[in-house]
Amino acid sequence: VDILVLGLDNSGKTTILNQLKPAETQSASITPTVGYNVEKFSAAGMTFSAYDMSGQSRYRNLWETQYKNVNGIIFVVDASDKLRIAVARDELWMLLDHKDLTYKKTPLLIFANKSDVRDAVPASEIHLNLGLDLIRNRNWHIVSTCALTGQGLVGGIDWLANNIKQLLAPSNT
Repeated sequence: VDILVLGLDNSGKTTILNQLKPAETQSASITPTVGYNVEKFSAAGMTFSAYDMSGQSRYRNLWETQYKNVNGIIFVVDASDKLRIAVARDELWMLLDHKDLTYKKTPLLIFANKSDVRDAVPASEIHLNLGLDLIRNRNWHIVSTCALTGQGLVGGIDWLANNIKQLLAPSNT
């Protein structure tokens, strides 16, 4: 299945995907993504092609080129960067309001990353700051994560996989 991994620059998108890959294919060093990369990993009985999209402002217009064909979205927020959570909110709502996503029930997983950093904003507060309760047309879930240790990642991916499976399953009506 194809998923998008989105979020502002330096939020931890590439590091998260690196953690999810098998140990023998993990990168020793992470550099800022230019444009986008595609990473593959398996979890919860599913093989994911993850489009790791650059979060740098000059590349964010590339995000929408991938919206039509995705089965799930991971949106990564840097919980240790209080000042940019408002920018993350704006970007999140621009993507949710995009014509290629508005009527799709694409599940949305939010990783409140770097939650291990002292004074990081808790996921419950990021939930409020992002306005997640206003999302009506898709399932969403927020998880506190630490990309460096992998804390929270597997539970989040399991949730995403289960929601994608439900969407792809033939309708019972």
